[in-house]
Amino acid sequence: MQAFLKGPASISTKPPPAKDRGTAAPAGSGAESRRAKPVPWVEKYRPKCVDEVAFQEEVVAVLKKSLEGADLPNLLFYGPPGTGKTSTILAAARELYGPELFRQRVLELNASDERGIQVIREKVKTFAQLTVAGSRSDGKPCPPFKIVILDEADSMTSAAQAALRRTMEKESKTTRFCLICNYVSRIIEPLTSRCSKFRFKPLSDKIQHQRLLDISEKENVKISNEGISYLVKVSEGDLRKAITFLQSATRLTGGQDVTEKVITEIAGVVPTETINGIFSACQSGSFEKLEAVVKDLIDEGHAATQLINQLHDVVVEKDDLSDKQKSIITEKLAEVDKCLADGADEHLQLISLCATVMQQFNS
Repeated sequence: MQAFLKGPASISTKPPPAKDRGTAAPAGSGAESRRAKPVPWVEKYRPKCVDEVAFQEEVVAVLKKSLEGADLPNLLFYGPPGTGKTSTILAAARELYGPELFRQRVLELNASDERGIQVIREKVKTFAQLTVAGSRSDGKPCPPFKIVILDEADSMTSAAQAALRRTMEKESKTTRFCLICNYVSRIIEPLTSRCSKFRFKPLSDKIQHQRLLDISEKENVKISNEGISYLVKVSEGDLRKAITFLQSATRLTGGQDVTEKVITEIAGVVPTETINGIFSACQSGSFEKLEAVVKDLIDEGHAATQLINQLHDVVVEKDDLSDKQKSIITEKLAEVDKCLADGADEHLQLISLCATVMQQFNS
């Protein structure tokens, strides 16, 4: 009944009744508990300003100049996932516009949004044509342009990319574009020539190690230096993946020490003993043993693509194989990887791969 009585009071202060009935119901304490909702560590420790972006000196230098009042070119950020592309431009936009103007001045479209030619012609064009006025409430200078962020731009159709190039030129007075992608080769040439290109490098082990150490201290995670080093190795330069693994491992152990074994389980890494077992079966020359090992591998639920990545590293470093043998095995690894990407049967592909390895061991 109380909740019902609160409704009209809130309706009188705010016009839309349907929305306000919903917002009036929770008490003040409820709103506070909503604010204190736990967020994933990836979001919690996302860089809030350009200075916090790790390891990408060139991009940071350009953005800092634009924050000091210099103009900003159209940008194209490309590089592996988890290296800070989206975080960097969002942090820069927040610093440029402040929290109040950020929502009005920045349009962010991701691959999950519809970004066909129609959206580029309507939504992006309409946003780009709006003139910007007004200044920041804190008195800081505000740039006379808006920013359109097109995340994962390499998944846009060629037609949509072509439609974008004219908008880029026509609205250059009021809008800057930032395209973000993993593969710059999938962006059409007319767009890349209109942008300043920045390659985001995979984060160095040292930088990742330091960032993970900081998060571990803040979240009171019990993890050794060796554990963090293993986490860095498993995530392959993707800091986002490393932070997610760390959070998952912490929840799994429930306050206990996070060990390499726990990280191996969470990351889906094939254990070293299993890899050694595959090579032992290949060296034995027995096809029955080989088939049994592969069957166990599939039954245990290991991903074939993960196994191929690990086998590649082991084969390259193996001393008891000649260069010719290694090249034959790595060529087969590439073939199997392609077949798996096309949807082939994992069991048959792994049998085929291991048969090639066996052949080289016993040749």
